[in-house]
Amino acid sequence: MNIRFYNARILTETMDITEGELWVRGNTICYIGDGEDVSSVCKEPGDVILWDREIDVKRNLLMPGFKNAHTHSAMTFLRSMADDLPLQEWLNEQVFPNEAKLKGEEAYIFAKIAIMEYLTSGITSAFDMYIYPKEVIQACVDCGFRIVQVSGLNNFTSSLEELEEQYVTYNDYHELCSYKLGFHAEYTTDKKLLEGLAGLSEKYHAPVYTHNSETKREVEECRQRYGKSPTQLFEEMGLYRYGGGGYHCIWFDDEDIDIFAKRNLSVVTNPASNLKLASGIAPLKKMQEAGINLAIGTDGPASNNCLDMFREMFLVTGLAKLREHDAAVMDANDVLYMATTGGAKAMGLSDCDCLAVGKKADLFLMDLMQPNMQPEHNLTKNLVYSGSKQNVKLTMVNGKILYEDGQFFISEEPQEIYKKANEIVSRMK
Repeated sequence: MNIRFYNARILTETMDITEGELWVRGNTICYIGDGEDVSSVCKEPGDVILWDREIDVKRNLLMPGFKNAHTHSAMTFLRSMADDLPLQEWLNEQVFPNEAKLKGEEAYIFAKIAIMEYLTSGITSAFDMYIYPKEVIQACVDCGFRIVQVSGLNNFTSSLEELEEQYVTYNDYHELCSYKLGFHAEYTTDKKLLEGLAGLSEKYHAPVYTHNSETKREVEECRQRYGKSPTQLFEEMGLYRYGGGGYHCIWFDDEDIDIFAKRNLSVVTNPASNLKLASGIAPLKKMQEAGINLAIGTDGPASNNCLDMFREMFLVTGLAKLREHDAAVMDANDVLYMATTGGAKAMGLSDCDCLAVGKKADLFLMDLMQPNMQPEHNLTKNLVYSGSKQNVKLTMVNGKILYEDGQFFISEEPQEIYKKANEIVSRMK
């Protein structure tokens, strides 16, 4: 489709706001400007674009889509079922036993619920790890949603052979899908598997991602096993030779931070999940000062339980200020960058990291004409400190509007999805 947004305010790649028009041709942004100088788009006299829609933005704000840089989408089936426990008990007593009851075709349904929630929060892509990658990927593709899938290799649910097959298959499967090498965590993955994964990383010159240093216990037990932190172990094994990153990264010491900076790795922070599981607060100030790329993820709906990037942004800056006892750290504009461009960098999505000509049209429309966004002293800080899902009017992925004014335009009616989901969880009880 060809869509013209006009009378708009537009958040640029420098986190500044310009006014004018944004044009989408197919799945790509083809013009940003005042609507007068369009010679770069219409190169011959008489050239015109036939618009499928022309949308008066009414001076509201067009933004690059948020990148949910760490999540487990299909775990919506566990929302509010596995609560009020620390991480290890949460995993071993609730998550793993209930996941054993879940079937692949059911994960497809629950992933769709997450996708709908992402769209209502302005999220246009997710960096997903789950035990049913095929079904989660298919749910995203069927809905028109962009996914970067990362393998969750561990001792119990997958193998190196399966991982490599998925890596090859899903990096050439659909334009909305890509696949990264990864593993669940040090404490669920033995050294032989990690050595094999390092070999695959070398074979494909591919980055590697994992849960890293989420709890103090995780780091202490790794030191007991190997005499070093998880990050130091992974570095020694060659897992970071081609980049990648870590999710959570709360219990980092200075050497861990130095390794991430040296290897140009990304840290994906998950503040709501880390609060709910009482895991801790990541040292984001030190990481930022070291030049590490920072991104934000919601984590899964069993540990969060809300897939809301606005809440995550507020917690990122608020908890960093609390941790450092300094209200000036983690400026709101830096956090907004983390939620958009920083997430895209962590996920390898350089073609949709900002709103610019030639980039993929992954964006959302923010309603500024609501009381929580007024008065307009500083729009970007308003987004982080008072913005809400209630302000998201429209979400577009790859040039297609998937959500607008409370309605979803995906492969299935929401009520049908909810009905199937509730029938499944009733069976599982």
